[in-house]
Amino acid sequence: MNCFIYKSSKKDQLYIYLPCKDDFDVVPPALLDSLGQPEFVMQLWLDAGRKLARANAREVMLALTEQGFYLQMPPEDPLHDLRGGGLY
Repeated sequence: MNCFIYKSSKKDQLYIYLPCKDDFDVVPPALLDSLGQPEFVMQLWLDAGRKLARANAREVMLALTEQGFYLQMPPEDPLHDLRGGGLY
């Protein structure tokens, strides 16, 4: 499954995954507003066996199919990225 990843301009380490590039129609307006101006980060091919740093690929794929987007929240641990965490 192909997906397109955008980062929030308002909240550090908050990302939204979409199945179609620049198609924010499925994202609730309040959520879209809280993201600020989404900035395109990358295109990524997902399959059930793909390892992601902060998300389960199957859960991402399910969310993309059922609700049309996946929201990746920032890590709760502020030192997460210093220990090797990342987007993918």
